[in-house]
Amino acid sequence: MRVNRKVPDTILKIYLRNDLVKHITTHQEAGERIVFTNGCFDLLHIGHTRYLEEAKGLGDCLIVGINSDHSVRQLAKGADRPIITADQRAEVLAALTCVDYVIIFDEPDPLALIQALRPNILVKGGDWSTERIVGKDFVESYGGSVCSIPLVPDVSTTMIVTRILSQQHLNKPH
Repeated sequence: MRVNRKVPDTILKIYLRNDLVKHITTHQEAGERIVFTNGCFDLLHIGHTRYLEEAKGLGDCLIVGINSDHSVRQLAKGADRPIITADQRAEVLAALTCVDYVIIFDEPDPLALIQALRPNILVKGGDWSTERIVGKDFVESYGGSVCSIPLVPDVSTTMIVTRILSQQHLNKPH
């Protein structure tokens, strides 16, 4: 039996910059509060999902910017990162009900994207002090706010990767 596959609805949440700016402008004109966050989101885990749920609770529309594969490599996450390609990471994030839009950016930081979208609220994880959050000054310049959400303790992609690699090392024949 052949299964007829259609384009998943989640892909409909993934936008290019100019198209996303048009959609967000419509939300802003309707008085909705736009929340923006960004990151690599490689190996999605409970820390990510709780963080994104909390970010969504701060406004009406949540945009998640994800670093392209090239951009992740520039962030010194390791030679083998990202583990999951940007297109796949975007689709997984788009599958979350709390995420309204996903956009992949290739720059080393999201400042140009933040400037184009003009979110009401800029959010990062608790490992970022608000002073270090890229785009803080810009968002605050027009009355927006910046928020840091506490991380789930002892959960990160780097920890997961390290644990996997150490278990592989222990299971190798000597």
